[in-house]
Amino acid sequence: MTKPDRITANLPSRDFQRTCDFYALLGFNVIYRDTSWLILARGTLELEFFHHPDLKPEDSWFSACIRVDDLDGLRAKWAALNLPDDPMGRPRSLTMIDDGGPIRFFALIDRDGSLLRCMGNEGT
Repeated sequence: MTKPDRITANLPSRDFQRTCDFYALLGFNVIYRDTSWLILARGTLELEFFHHPDLKPEDSWFSACIRVDDLDGLRAKWAALNLPDDPMGRPRSLTMIDDGGPIRFFALIDRDGSLLRCMGNEGT
């Protein structure tokens, strides 16, 4: 039996509205927002953000793992969006990584430099 789709993450946001706009493209909706905290949800997936106006995306070391049952479906939906490159000019790679191990994944970098590792629930 696999675990349900889930995220456990606290990520920085320089600007909550820009964060909301970017993640809305990925299908996330605001479920809570005040001046210092933001929570977005996409079905059972939730991401929480703290306000960090002085963050430099190129210095970000923040990351989160998104674990889902339908990894290929999620990748296809997000790849179809043709997202712009990240703030540092790096491509928002949605290339599937499958090294023959038990976990397959793809990665996405958000507007504030946070790395999202999207992984299949199989093998976890």
